[in-house]
Amino acid sequence: MTDVAIIGGGINGLCTAWLLAQKGINVTVFEKNSLMRATSSASSKLLHGGLRYLENFEIRLVRESLKERVFWLEHAPHLAKPLKILFPVYQDSQRPSWMIQLGLFVYDLLAGKYKLGAFQKEHVEHNPDGLKREGLRACFSYYDAQMHDYELGLWVAEQASACGVKILENIEVKQIDAVLGKIGISHTTSESGTIEHLAFDYILNITGPWAEDLINRNGIKTKAALELVRGSHLLVDRKLHEAYILQVPGEKRIFFVLPYKERTLIGTTEIKHTLGQPIVCSQEEQGYLIKAYNHYFEAAITANDIVETFAGLRPLIHSGEQLHKTTREYIFEWTGDKLLTVFGGKWTTARALAEKLTTEILLKERHKNELSKT
Repeated sequence: MTDVAIIGGGINGLCTAWLLAQKGINVTVFEKNSLMRATSSASSKLLHGGLRYLENFEIRLVRESLKERVFWLEHAPHLAKPLKILFPVYQDSQRPSWMIQLGLFVYDLLAGKYKLGAFQKEHVEHNPDGLKREGLRACFSYYDAQMHDYELGLWVAEQASACGVKILENIEVKQIDAVLGKIGISHTTSESGTIEHLAFDYILNITGPWAEDLINRNGIKTKAALELVRGSHLLVDRKLHEAYILQVPGEKRIFFVLPYKERTLIGTTEIKHTLGQPIVCSQEEQGYLIKAYNHYFEAAITANDIVETFAGLRPLIHSGEQLHKTTREYIFEWTGDKLLTVFGGKWTTARALAEKLTTEILLKERHKNELSKT
């Protein structure tokens, strides 16, 4: 039987383990901490197609993401649901109404049969959340989906375990031999510091923001490079009736104001980050999000209204200096015949990414079997 080691217990690693196991492959997942406790549980809690990716002409990714929303909604309806989102456009908005309307039309067009609901123009004269009326030029609505990211990831882990995947937490992979297909692991709870070496047919490095660092520390060179971006969120003790996507005043960036667990979720930011820095929402980010929120709503909030903050790292493929234009695509890079590293990746497309990885492994195995017969 083919043995595969997956390094990383986030949503992309867990989905890949699940799909590989369904194909009869023996899979072991190594997570240095606890499952789903890093980037994968620090999202905006949205399963979305990436409306703003259209400006970067990432049509393939948007189409794939729009399709993948439906998988999560159909297979885990207890943890994901469709979400109607309002998109108000103001006199001082960086994008005019016609551009937003065109983008929403294309968004629905790309969704095709996977569309959750048609976009439309809204009237918000009696908005229950106190959306400011001054300067409001138009308001549109469209559909994406909302999830409980941590719980949904654990659900995937349960499906993977039921298919025979062995999941090991608190075990860190420190060494990788790309030629022999060996990894050196240590138990983070152990005081001995001894390294145990294990051999596999394939090693999949799906560690998200830590992917490049892991292989570089093992002397492995890569063609791709990651741009680490911290995204922070606020959870405010205020009930919200509608969900909103809003343009940051004076910027091309957008942010979300979403109802979440009887509170208001506000995010996200985009701050360049280096490994070693604390992954937390800074005071500056809190002020940035509070200011952006207060620009649009009558009832202002202050830092005293914040009940929780959280932050996560996005592993974006380096493609330029302007973060809002950096690609959200993902790529695979083989080192020899045994090590594959994933660069990039987003929550919504985790299963699609896993399908492609599974195909890669199956093709490798088929080629290996054909060579053995000659």
